Amino acid sequence: MSRDTTDTPAQAPAGSGPTSPTGSAPAAQGEVQAPYRSAAPPKRTRVHHLAEMKRRGERWPMLTAYDVYSAEIFDEAGIPVLLVGDSAGNNVLGYDNTLPVTVDELMPLVKAVVRGAPHALVVADLPFGSYQISPAQALETSFRFMKEGGAHAVKLEGGARYAPQVEALTAAGIPVMAHLGFTPQSEHALGGFRIQGRGQSAEQRLVDDALALQEAGAFAVVLEMVPGEVAKRVTAELTIPTVGIGAGPDCDAQVLVWSDMAGMNRGRKPRFVKPYADLGGMLLEAARAYADDVRGGAYPDEAHTYH
Repeated sequence: MSRDTTDTPAQAPAGSGPTSPTGSAPAAQGEVQAPYRSAAPPKRTRVHHLAEMKRRGERWPMLTAYDVYSAEIFDEAGIPVLLVGDSAGNNVLGYDNTLPVTVDELMPLVKAVVRGAPHALVVADLPFGSYQISPAQALETSFRFMKEGGAHAVKLEGGARYAPQVEALTAAGIPVMAHLGFTPQSEHALGGFRIQGRGQSAEQRLVDDALALQEAGAFAVVLEMVPGEVAKRVTAELTIPTVGIGAGPDCDAQVLVWSDMAGMNRGRKPRFVKPYADLGGMLLEAARAYADDVRGGAYPDEAHTYH
């Protein structure tokens, strides 16, 4: 699905400032520059670029995306990884949690994000019940996301018990992002939204799970709602990147649900969410202004009428 011809982006010399696509002049102010971007034409972010950033100590951002417009904007902003999460259940489809989400419901969202993001690595979540039964089931689901959806990787939740699924997927050429800590698909078994990894035994189990998934071939591990010191230890012990969400500042990357990040979710939000805008409030005001114009006859006016 990629439009690139090589997987290795050109790197600027250490300590050098941003350059133009030709590498001969400073980049214009506001132009997106990032270590995973290459000389023109831009290239797709690959899993080995993320590994290289960990080795260099460079942190990177990740966001969820569910539609072409958000994908285009986040890609232009230089977000190297976009997750089409089963969090669409809460944030797009109106479910109370992620459990009802199906492969067929996520598939059009994956396709839209891939179409809108020519540079980002697009990761498709494997919904609840679509991979747990066996490695063969995980392969079947992942093949669909890769072939039909155009995804570049998949994500699954759970620890060492799912190492066989990760091994089968990576052996088939499918990059896998793992997910530990609070795993939303297991919220009932975990007793609700609870911090994971507290206490010596729970911490060690989290470390062991992360190492097992790394050994199985995962290219990154999401750590959700984990004490900061525990996430710091996991990050230090792994050679693959960790992606924090409510896991403190020491992970190699951070991810947020985009509607939380941008203030579209106007309800209760977890402690780790930092809104960077109030799009919900802006959209409300825009809708009210539009409604007022229509009711008052101000829209459409002459400028918005064909002749």
